[in-house]
Amino acid sequence: MLKQIISESNIRQVRKLLEESERIVITCHKSPDGDAIGSSLGLAHTLSNIGKEAKVVTPDRPPRSLRCLPGIKDVVPYTQYPEFAHQLMADADLIFCLDFNALYRVDRMRDELAAASCPKIMVDHHEGPEPFADVIISHPAQSSTSVLVFRLLCRLELFDRIDRKAATCIYTGMMTDTGNFTYNSNDPDLYLIISELLHKGVNKDEIYKKVMNTKTSDVLKLHSYAIAEKMEIFPELQTALIVLRRDDLKRFDYHPGDDEGLVNVPLGIENMVYSVYLREDSNQIKVSTRSVGNFRADLICQDFYNGGGHINAAGGELPPDLDAALEKFRSTFPAIKKYLKEKH
Repeated sequence: MLKQIISESNIRQVRKLLEESERIVITCHKSPDGDAIGSSLGLAHTLSNIGKEAKVVTPDRPPRSLRCLPGIKDVVPYTQYPEFAHQLMADADLIFCLDFNALYRVDRMRDELAAASCPKIMVDHHEGPEPFADVIISHPAQSSTSVLVFRLLCRLELFDRIDRKAATCIYTGMMTDTGNFTYNSNDPDLYLIISELLHKGVNKDEIYKKVMNTKTSDVLKLHSYAIAEKMEIFPELQTALIVLRRDDLKRFDYHPGDDEGLVNVPLGIENMVYSVYLREDSNQIKVSTRSVGNFRADLICQDFYNGGGHINAAGGELPPDLDAALEKFRSTFPAIKKYLKEKH
């Protein structure tokens, strides 16, 4: 039996808001990953099964790796359909905010979301939620927002309305946010949930193959180039750095999400503890980090990269100056040494 971690008062509030709502918008953070999209679609399918009009509106396009998910074609990216997205939010009786804890995480949708007059429910697993939602369900110890959505649906007595499509999306979010259950995945409840999803008809082997083990030739070349030509090792820091410039991304016809999992690869090197990936976008430097053990990747991102996250998986953003970003990375060396000592 699953531990009940969501408060009863939150459950009562969500149940009341659902009873009073017919048109529901579900949104997530910019550059949506498997957890953002999986939790959103899983919730949307289930709400549709109880007769609600549920639409997923994302700040930008989902990655190509998730195009196999049921319902993905119905997602409304704000960057592509701003007027439609605006109308959906304006007409909504209720908005679910999934997998983000601050309004800036929705990028160009920020003002639209803030201005929406209907109630908002946040369901998220990141530290430090901002109080922009009417109901805040925040549990950073949980490995994914998809896990929280499953728990929420069960507490709302909607387990029987989770069909195979919803279960597939929820499982995908759980799988991708734990690197196929290789980190942040020691909670026994996680495997009870997996068991229930398998009973719903989820084909976990097929999901893994399609989402995490199917690549275009350009993606394979990008990853190979990044490791062979753009990875730098700092043995004394047990740290690896990968830097991809805009020209590198253009060379391999980069689409958002094509670099999924790249930051994890250096941790396969013996004795490597910390991996940092810097990607030069048009208006920012995107920072992704991973670590092993109790090395505090989250605190480094919080202190140096305007971000945060979880102990072993964190990220942030820097202004669009790659030289300055590299200098910022070098400035983290004392912190890396400190957390290496604490790790041991």
